[in-house]
Amino acid sequence: MAKDWQELTKMTQGAPVVIERVRLVGKDIAIEGAFELPALANLSAEDQVFVAAFVRSHGSIKQMEQYFGVSYPTIKNRLNRIGGQLSFVDISVSEPSDDLLDRLERGELSVQETLEKLKK
Repeated sequence: MAKDWQELTKMTQGAPVVIERVRLVGKDIAIEGAFELPALANLSAEDQVFVAAFVRSHGSIKQMEQYFGVSYPTIKNRLNRIGGQLSFVDISVSEPSDDLLDRLERGELSVQETLEKLKK
């Protein structure tokens, strides 16, 4: 299955892909529609390997230098290039409402600021 995925990645050469049919393995169920691939699947096969190695190395650039035999700046540049190809969801952490209420009580936030933060 992984080999098939690599072949698909090579064949599409970075062109957008829409999956129109999905079949559950071992089940007699198929779903049809327009499904986009996850962002990581749109990377080249080489970049997918690079990202997998980065995750396996727990983000250690030193280990990545050893794996790929390249310098720190080369690893950083490649990470920046790959990161630029990925869209991310907003991962800003919102404060729990009890923390906001504590801050309001201490006078760190006004009632209006607290309400605005709660709306988010």
